[in-house]
Amino acid sequence: MAAVAPSPADLELRKAFAEMQMNKIESTKKLRVLDMQIDSLKKSKQRLIITEHEVSNLPPETKVYASIGRMFALSSAQEMSDELKGKQTKVDTMISQCDTNKSYVVKSLKEQEENLRELVQQKKRDADGAK
Repeated sequence: MAAVAPSPADLELRKAFAEMQMNKIESTKKLRVLDMQIDSLKKSKQRLIITEHEVSNLPPETKVYASIGRMFALSSAQEMSDELKGKQTKVDTMISQCDTNKSYVVKSLKEQEENLRELVQQKKRDADGAK
């Protein structure tokens, strides 16, 4: 009994499916990383909001210490509040950037799936037309 060699169309489809599977795995990993980054940034933002709220409740002439690496620097409550608001803006920008990256990954994954569907349909039509 002789083994039937797979047709070039079958090999092409297998290759496309394998490539799609690898891309899906990579995209899933990227999505998980982006979700973790977004969660971390949201927690950081919440800490900044709470800290800024507490600092803004202090009298304006109050001196506060800002953490800078392993040391603390003396500053005014107003300076600290302004700095915290600036950090909140940066975190918001980073969150929106992560959301944009996430939507791009999802969009590219769906596009790859659609291309694979089109390839399968085309091969099916070619096979039906050859019969």
